[in-house]
Amino acid sequence: MTNNGFWLDRQVFVTGATGLIGGWLVGRLLEAGADVVCLVRDWVPKSKLVRESLLEQVKVVRGDVVDQALLERTLGEYEIDTIIHLAAQTIVGIANRNPVSTFETNIAGTWAMLEACRRSPTVRQIVIASSDKAYGDHELLPYTENAPLRGIHPYDVSKSCADLLAQSYALTYGLPVAITRCGNFYGGGDLNWNRIVPGTIRSIIRGQRPVIRSDGQYVRDYFYAEDGAMVNMVLAESLAHDPDLRGQAFNFSNEIQVTVLELVERLLALMDSKLQPEVRSEATNEIRHQYLSAAKARERLNWKPLFTLDEGLRRTIDWYKAFFGTQA
Repeated sequence: MTNNGFWLDRQVFVTGATGLIGGWLVGRLLEAGADVVCLVRDWVPKSKLVRESLLEQVKVVRGDVVDQALLERTLGEYEIDTIIHLAAQTIVGIANRNPVSTFETNIAGTWAMLEACRRSPTVRQIVIASSDKAYGDHELLPYTENAPLRGIHPYDVSKSCADLLAQSYALTYGLPVAITRCGNFYGGGDLNWNRIVPGTIRSIIRGQRPVIRSDGQYVRDYFYAEDGAMVNMVLAESLAHDPDLRGQAFNFSNEIQVTVLELVERLLALMDSKLQPEVRSEATNEIRHQYLSAAKARERLNWKPLFTLDEGLRRTIDWYKAFFGTQA
């Protein structure tokens, strides 16, 4: 899927390294021999980056992604070749309660990064993480890359804007940027316990009923974190070899439709639990039905996912059992 020779000694800048995808991505980059620089805003001692001693193997720049001067200094002093921009406020509920902080990180942070790249002559590839939420609510599914971006609620709007900014910088300034649009990430290392997968697994391990905030019938496109990390590397490599990919977005997905309730029931079955979920029907300002077509990535990038949903869930369960100190 990726060419380790491409990454050997490559100067790579990763934002959002303490997040779910960031931890897996940094591990993969280090395995491939990359020289990794990470932007870290908050100290997250239980993150994958810290717990697995990945932080000790990278260069760390402390600061906020909205600090354009800091970004420019980092790109220049470390002679960065490749940027993978993951930093974002990713929780829909937090975006609904705190829209401005979400807009600052997700929108202003993206334009600060793009503008820093525009002013940095060493940068060769930039991958910007968008989301299926950037599409907003559409009746025609699955989403394809030519569907309009029309987020309405705060988180969705933030991703639509960041996505459009990346396209604008590619087309206006020739910036070598491409965009990933993935579904709902899950996997070991996710410490946002209000997300359905880690929250459900933690509840089951503790013998508590898992909580579903919605009515359980929201349909999502769940995408395993190790695949989520790899698509950034695949797209960066492809961008290096094919300049026509500048400004293009790619959906990455297992192309399955799963309700929240079905996902919780799968986790209960995989963990041999008889607990029954508590369905609260409290969720608001969320898109009802989403899933992606990954046909373009298959055809243009020769990409396919490495893990099925059940394989990803089993690996995720094992990670959290180890995290909480129980037997796998």
